Amino acid sequence: MYTIAIDLGGTVVKIGLLSDGEIVDCVRLPSRLALGLALNLPKIKEAIDRLLAAWRIDVAALRCIGLAFPGLVDPIHNRVISTNEKYDDACSISLDKWAWENWEVPFCMDNDARLAVAGEWWQGAARGKNNVVMMTIGTGIGTGVVIDGRLLYGQHFQAGSLGGHFVLDYKGRRCSCGNKGCVEALSSSFFLPTIIREHALLSESFKRDADIYDFKRIFRLAQEGNTDALLIRNECMDIWASAIITYIHAYDPEVVILGGGILKSQEVIIPYISKRVDELAWCPSGKVPVVPAILGDDAALFGLEYFMVKQQQNERICI
Repeated sequence: MYTIAIDLGGTVVKIGLLSDGEIVDCVRLPSRLALGLALNLPKIKEAIDRLLAAWRIDVAALRCIGLAFPGLVDPIHNRVISTNEKYDDACSISLDKWAWENWEVPFCMDNDARLAVAGEWWQGAARGKNNVVMMTIGTGIGTGVVIDGRLLYGQHFQAGSLGGHFVLDYKGRRCSCGNKGCVEALSSSFFLPTIIREHALLSESFKRDADIYDFKRIFRLAQEGNTDALLIRNECMDIWASAIITYIHAYDPEVVILGGGILKSQEVIIPYISKRVDELAWCPSGKVPVVPAILGDDAALFGLEYFMVKQQQNERICI
C-alpha cells in the first residue's frame, strides 16, 4: 500500500509517494503562497497524478492522501481551524471532498510541525523516546510534542503546536498572530527583513539591503566575519535557545529536535544552542540534548504515513 503525503510549506510544497516507511519518490513545487490554497490545488493534483502514472500505481493501492498544514488543524474532521497569513482560504475548503472527487481515497491532515515530530519519533532522531519536543525553524516557527508516548493535541488541537508564539518579550514586535514578542516575530525567516530594518545597532548600508537577506546568506556572511550578520545570527540563535529552554520547562522532554531549512547550518547552530541550554535550563535530573532532525525537510511526510498506519491499526496516538 502507498501513501501520498503533501507538506504545504511556506516556500515549497513537497508531494511524496511513501510505502513501508520509505519515500519512493518526491516532487517539489513552488508554494505560490500568496495565491492561497484553492489555486494551488490543481498543480498539486497534477503532481500526484504524475507520480502515480510514473510508478504505474493504481488508486486502489493508495492507503490515503494526507496533508501537513502550517496552521491549526482539526484532524478528526479534517478541517483547517485557523491560519496565520499562510493559505488563509484553507478554512473554507473541504479537502476530504477534493481527495474523494479526484481519487476516491481517504484523506487525513494535521499540523505540519506535529507531523514532523511524529515522523522523527517513528523513523528519526526520537526513535525509542517517549517524551520529545521538536522545533522547526523556517518561514515560521512551529513545534510538535510527544508526552508519555502520545502526540499532544489538547482540547482545541493546538497544544504543543504554538511554540512559535510563546512570548519572549511582552513589549516586543507585533507578530502576525496579533500578539507581541512571539518567538516567530523575533527570529523567523518571515520577519527577518523587519528584524534587520528595525535593529538599532546595524549599519545603515546593511539595513538598506534587508529584503535580500535570508538566513542562508546571514550565516554565510557571519562566517566570513561580517559584524552585522554576526550580530543578527547570534541574536536569533539566542532567541531559539530561549524558546527551547521554555519548551524544556513546559514539557520535560528527553530530547529536543531541531528541524527546518535552517539546519543546513547545524554545525554552528547545534553547539551554540546546546551550550546556552546546558547553562540556563533548570534540569536537575540531567541535561536535555538538542539534536538535529535526521529526516530533514521530509519529516512531516513520514509523519503522515505514520499517522495513517496507526489509524488503520486502530492504535491511539494522541493525548
